[in-house]
Amino acid sequence: MTREVFEFELVFELPSTENDAYSLSDAVFAAGYEDAVIGTGNPKLLGVELEAEGTDATDAILSAAKNILRNLPTGTRLREFRPDLVSLADVAEKLNVKRQALQKRAEMPLPSLGGLYRIDELADTFGKIARDGGRKTRLNLSQAMKWLAAGKAARQLNARLTIQELDPVSLELRSKPNF
Repeated sequence: MTREVFEFELVFELPSTENDAYSLSDAVFAAGYEDAVIGTGNPKLLGVELEAEGTDATDAILSAAKNILRNLPTGTRLREFRPDLVSLADVAEKLNVKRQALQKRAEMPLPSLGGLYRIDELADTFGKIARDGGRKTRLNLSQAMKWLAAGKAARQLNARLTIQELDPVSLELRSKPNF
């Protein structure tokens, strides 16, 4: 099977103990993600934006999350996978266009929640735009493909976290939801 590269973000909930930002960064780097962008602005959360390779997006995301989680303090839990729900500003930045340029496009899907868009619906829309050709698009789709490709898997994994089908500590699938 061919392996692809996916771009995504993992958000971890840290234990209530004092966590050193440098130690958290070192833990991510020790997991093999030296190019990751690490966010430690909230002392209760750790955000890790990275690129990882896998046979599919789910494989890449879960593998990276497990590798990083092994190096983080005991009691750390995975809180969220991203991209899932995204703003037009997020999308515009990835496509290297202005937000207003996306607002004017007739083929854009409707926002879902609080003005946020489902990333997989956007990926489908941009894929259709690329296939249809027609009027030359000014969207830098090649730049955003690794990010857009991770969206559907991120949404599905978040759903599994929500219904407690995916354990946030071990990242193993449970046979039945633990309600």
